[in-house]
Parts: sequence; structure tokens; C-alpha cells
Amino acid sequence: MQSYWRLHRYPILFAVACILFYWSFAYNLVRTDFVKLFMLFGALFYLTFKIIQFEKWNFKFLLVIGVLFRLVFLIAAPNLSQDFYRFIWDGELIKNGINPYLYTPDQIMEQGTVSFPSMMELYEGMTNLNARHYSNYPPVNQILFALATILGGGSVFGSTIAMRLMVILADLGVLYFGRKLLQNLNKANHLAFWYFLNPLVIIELTGNLHFEGVMLFFFIWALYLISKNKWLWATPLYSISIMVKLMPLMFLPLFLKYFGFKKSAAFYALVVFGCAALLLPFYSPVFIDNYSDTVGLWFSNFEFNASIYNVVKKIAVTYYEAKPWELIDSYGSIIQKVVIIVVLLLAFLRKSQKLESVITSMVFAMACYYFLSSTVHPWYVVFLLGFAIFTDYRFPLVWSCTVVLSYYTYSNPDYKENLWLLAIEYILVIGFFIYEMIGSRPKKLYFFKK
Repeated sequence: MQSYWRLHRYPILFAVACILFYWSFAYNLVRTDFVKLFMLFGALFYLTFKIIQFEKWNFKFLLVIGVLFRLVFLIAAPNLSQDFYRFIWDGELIKNGINPYLYTPDQIMEQGTVSFPSMMELYEGMTNLNARHYSNYPPVNQILFALATILGGGSVFGSTIAMRLMVILADLGVLYFGRKLLQNLNKANHLAFWYFLNPLVIIELTGNLHFEGVMLFFFIWALYLISKNKWLWATPLYSISIMVKLMPLMFLPLFLKYFGFKKSAAFYALVVFGCAALLLPFYSPVFIDNYSDTVGLWFSNFEFNASIYNVVKKIAVTYYEAKPWELIDSYGSIIQKVVIIVVLLLAFLRKSQKLESVITSMVFAMACYYFLSSTVHPWYVVFLLGFAIFTDYRFPLVWSCTVVLSYYTYSNPDYKENLWLLAIEYILVIGFFIYEMIGSRPKKLYFFKK
């Protein structure tokens, strides 16, 4: 025991410090206190970097502390996001036999067609924006919400713990299959800990109950099976990943050259069939209209932590007297088309005979989407980080550190963003991305290199 302490005393002390900081984050922080939030986040990143630097080959040590860091949040209420109230609300509706895609919370409250013990607490806890819109969470998410409410015994506290355990199990799955996929790609498997121990991942997923980690678990499991040439078994997992969050749908064209035309057609057909099967229990004549309208809001109505959009908005409003609400609507529709074009160009022009090349194309496509988007919540970066570890690109890791600057917005009563802080965030991220593309290694200069 003494010899272990002598060999590992600094990482152990760093881990204890992290536990204390996570405890403060979970139980003594309000999101309006940006200075405290920033200092805790920065300290956690530095300590995590030192722990991985010292112990990157010590799997058991890193696994144990990663689980301990998450368990700190077990009984804490999410303090950076109110989305969990809507998660539990949707789960309660399903438990009571009501399709969450057909009624907004406002409509449910007005009609009084259903009642459950935590109803008023959930309704008052969610944002007004959530209350007046239909659910935008895909079917597998809804199933998990319902399961959490059943396991939670109808209480908000119990449902929160149930969801938190789901998220922790998903992260353990990401670590398990991520290490296996890294080995198949001839990469060091300790790279998976840059996801598993990342403070953004722990805080936004375990702490604030976002389900990007669940999506990533099924996505990486599917990629692992594809790397083992078991693509047929990967299709249901890929479908489930899409039906947790829609993001993996964007990447389907990127498999075209990797699989070849015939195998790609079969892969796409099976994935679409799997998605349709998961959608079927929730289908109704008005489902598509309600769901597409709600999802469309995220492209054309919201602004948060944008980069290029803020530049376009500043120029358009200052020099062309554009109306912001009209600008974001037209900008959102344009960006959807631009991202589709970028994905198709990557699919047809980039050489993708190797899986690592396919994943690298995914990194480019997702980065393009986020750089152009008008809304990039901090937890969005988790998905990009989760599959970027299988490539040579580390700018998502930088982003997972700097995205905390966007939380300054919540320190203002009117939720006004500080564009200087966002500029710092994106100068660092985009600057590092450009450096990785053209600076650090000559091979990265060739965007369409095999």
C-alpha cells in the first residue's frame, strides 16, 4: 500500500481534488455565478490533464476515478440545464398512455386529460419554450425517459437518479467499445480516457442529464462492429443511435466508398428500416408535422454560442439593416443546404477506403455544421469529441475546454451573450483546427488524402 502511494501519490491527490471540485460544482454552484463556474471548470481540466499524463496506461486507476467523479453527481439536481424536467414529463406521458409528440405541455395542462404526482413540479420547472412546443426527442430517448419514470417511482428525484445511472452506464459502454475500436485502428487505447475523464462529458452528461453519451455508445458500438466487418449487426445499433439523437443520420453518405455501392445500399436500407420500426409505435397522422416543426425551430429560431453566424449577423444588421428574426430564419435554411453539400462532397471526393478516413470525414462534417450553426450548446461538443479521438485531430478536445465561456450568457438576467468571450473560444478552436490541418504534420495539408 505504501509503495502504491509513493508511486501514485500525485495522481491520487489530483483525483481527490477533482472529487472536491465536482462536489462543489454539483451542490454549491448556480449557473449565474460564471466566475466560480469558470474557475472550477478550468481547475478540473488542468487536473484531469495531469492525471492522464501520469497514469495513461493505468486502466484500473483511470476507470475507478472516472466512475467516482460521476457518482459525485448521483443525488444532485442538474444545475446548468432545465431540460431534464421535459425528459421526465415526456416519460410520465408515455407511462400514462399519451403520445408526447401529439400534445405540448401547455395543451396538457389546459385540457386536464391526465394527472400524475409530479405534474406541477415538472411543468413549473421546464422553460416556457419547452412548455409551448411539442417534444423533439426521438423515440429511443422517449423509451428511456419512460423507463426512468417507472424506475424512479413517479418522483422527480427518483427519475433523475434513474436517468443518471443510464448515462453512466452508457459512458462505461463508450469506454469499453472505444478502447476496442482504438485497438482495431492501431491507436493507443488510453485515448478513450480523453472522453471518459473529460470534465465537459462528466458535467454535461452525468451532471446535467443530456443523452449525447447514450447516442455515442450505440454509435461507437456500431463503428466497432463495422471495423470487425460485422456491418450487418451494426445496422440496428446505428438505427438506435439515430433514434436517440438524429446526428448520426448526417454521416450515412460517408460510408459509400468504404462499403461500396451494393453493400452501402443494403446498409442504408437496414438502418432506415430500423429507424422506421422504432418510430412506428409513436406514429400518428399529425406526428410528422409536429415533429418537423419542432426540430425546424433549432435551425431557424435559436441563437446560442454561434461563431460564423454571429459574424454574418453583425455585418447584415450593421451594414444592410437586416432584421435579426428574418436573418436567422433564412440563415437556418441556407445552412441546412450547405451542410448537405459538404457531406456529399466528403462522401464522393474524399478517399474513404479505411474506416479511420470515414471517421475523419465525420469530424470535418460535424465541425462544419457546428461552425456554421446559430446554436451550439456545450453538450453538443461531446458527440464531436467522442468520435474525434479515433482520428489525429484534437481541436474538439480544445473546444471541450473553451466552450465553458459560452455559459457567461446565463450570468445576465437578459441572457445577453458576450461576443468577446465567444470570439476567444472560437479563435482558439478554429485556430487549432487550422494548425492541425496545415501546420503540425505535412500529411494533414491534403484534405482528400486517403
